Amino acid sequence: MATIKEDSHCAIAVLGATGSIGTQTLDVVRCLPNAKITALSGFSNMKVLAPLVDEFMPQIVCVPDGTAAAQLKAMSKFTGEILTGENGLISAAAESDADIVVNALVGRVGLAPTIAAINAKKNVALANKETLVTAGDFVMSLTREKNTKLTPIDSEHSAILQCLAGSKPGDVEKIILTASGGPFRGWTREKISATTAADALRHPNWDMGAKITIDSATLMNKGLELIEAMRLFDQPLENIEIIVHPQSIIHSMVQFVDGSVIAQMGLPDMRLPILYALTAPHRIKTDFPRADFRQIGTLTFEPPNEEIFPCLALAREAARIGGTLPAVMNFLNEWAVGQFLQGKIGFYGISDIIARAFGIYNVKDITSVEDISEAEAWAAEFTRIKGRK
Repeated sequence: MATIKEDSHCAIAVLGATGSIGTQTLDVVRCLPNAKITALSGFSNMKVLAPLVDEFMPQIVCVPDGTAAAQLKAMSKFTGEILTGENGLISAAAESDADIVVNALVGRVGLAPTIAAINAKKNVALANKETLVTAGDFVMSLTREKNTKLTPIDSEHSAILQCLAGSKPGDVEKIILTASGGPFRGWTREKISATTAADALRHPNWDMGAKITIDSATLMNKGLELIEAMRLFDQPLENIEIIVHPQSIIHSMVQFVDGSVIAQMGLPDMRLPILYALTAPHRIKTDFPRADFRQIGTLTFEPPNEEIFPCLALAREAARIGGTLPAVMNFLNEWAVGQFLQGKIGFYGISDIIARAFGIYNVKDITSVEDISEAEAWAAEFTRIKGRK
């Protein structure tokens, strides 16, 4: 399978090129002189996408709609066909000459391009949490069937992957996912209830997109990562522990059956897991900042408070029950975060909406992608009912 060495050539498609992960991926690509960009997609910011298209000259460009396509043509030198919508994303993932597809899309839209890339026998570097949360078993089975590689970009799952190097499945006793705790760590429920989206977007350590930053504030982000870890590393729920580590230096750990623990550490810089996803198992020399442990001084740990952050408890319940419940939870969380960002609901409105749905939804087993679509259709109807009230 194609991975990048310093002296080798590799073609890369970047879906979600104008977002936080996408732009940092392109920073990494600039460090790899023999890497080529074959496809780029951008969501709404054509002013950001246009210079990237001119710089990297991809085969395929994808934007949301015809209006965005016209804007891009006016702003860039690109003369090729500009694809649009979900079908365009699927084509960008499957039909360019890419060896590796970086899926940095946010939300449910990331699932179909991932499946398309795997079916086209391309490796996937995955930052889209929703792919594994909603369809993890299906996707991992497909990668085995097509003999492709799916490598996580999340700093936590990248850390676990690195900690597991050279081990056997039976060697693992426990996976320990670390969490920064977000901007509201240590706050009371009453104080958090009075916060706004602007407060929640002030993450202490990481520079991320709005949706992921709100998920970090609610700890839903860690709940989604819990489900991802179960799928990626084939571990039961009881083998995964979440611990709050405010310094964000240890990105996750693995405890083995002999009692030893291996941790992966580094500064909170998403370029590191992106680089590893593109080059593993090779290591590429960079000039990225290094951790100075004399300056860092102290690393601390504490358990998460699931009463203050109920989204984590809800995600744990979805992981325990499985089936289509994680897909419903993911859909409702995405919708509710949007409502919170618009000031239409409060911080705890996000978890309240998900909890109400859990109380009435009839969970089904997943036998195909259509089961996930049906679950999301149910959740969409639930949001319409909520929106009318």
